[in-house]
Amino acid sequence: MDRQTILTVGREYGSGGRDIAALLSARLGLKMYDRELLAVIAREMQVDARTLERYDEHRGNRLLYRQVGGFSNSPGDNVARLQFDYLRRLAGEGESFVVVGRCGEEILRDVPGTITVFILADRAFRRERVMAERGVTEAEADVLIGRTDQRRRAYHDRHCTGRWGDARCYDLCVNSARLGIEGTADLLERYILARQAAAPPDHTTA
Repeated sequence: MDRQTILTVGREYGSGGRDIAALLSARLGLKMYDRELLAVIAREMQVDARTLERYDEHRGNRLLYRQVGGFSNSPGDNVARLQFDYLRRLAGEGESFVVVGRCGEEILRDVPGTITVFILADRAFRRERVMAERGVTEAEADVLIGRTDQRRRAYHDRHCTGRWGDARCYDLCVNSARLGIEGTADLLERYILARQAAAPPDHTTA
């Protein structure tokens, strides 16, 4: 893409947020960072990725860990910090990409060209998707949805000033149950292209 474009995608569990992000990544030719981000960081640090994945999007326990002078002894906090710093570095180098979760809408909000969205969906839509993808019962799907959303909210709100899923923190919040996964990706693609067209021209010096 001619302009730097960073798409951050927050999502409720079962809403299809990751699938929508993947579709947009492919259509727009942007690299996508999700759990794979930890593997990239692990290679740079020469550590086992499984060590980092254990604490991915993990909120930590305030009773066991603490922060002093901006530094934390919580493994979850430190893994989060590694990802935030890596994403900021990519953005600073001018890379365009899609990032799923990872508090992207807040840590990258000051980067020109950042577009922030949150994908939600009706409970029935999410339940049906989780049942189909995970092969679980309706009751089990509801438990997974509740637990995963709670974990994501706790992680996000620990590291951000804004609240997870609060429409005021995003450029656009979309209910994927209305248009489906493909239709929601179509809508967001048009929005992204419109944002790019409306952006002021880049000015470079010789």
